[in-house]
Amino acid sequence: MNDPLHKFKVGQTVDLIPSTARSAAVGHYEIIALRPADDGNPQYRIKSKSEAHERVVSESDLVLSQG
Repeated sequence: MNDPLHKFKVGQTVDLIPSTARSAAVGHYEIIALRPADDGNPQYRIKSKSEAHERVVSESDLVLSQG
């Protein structure tokens, strides 16, 4: 299935852009699921190997991992 709204795909490795508004694990995250857009900004469920929980973040908070 091709989703033109989402930039990233399930299974891709991304990095979460650092923010003072949230506390998050440093390192790479895996895209677990695509979520509907919120105010035109696609959402994702992501998971870090160093955290026990998943996060829901906006596409604008993510960059494709270079590692």
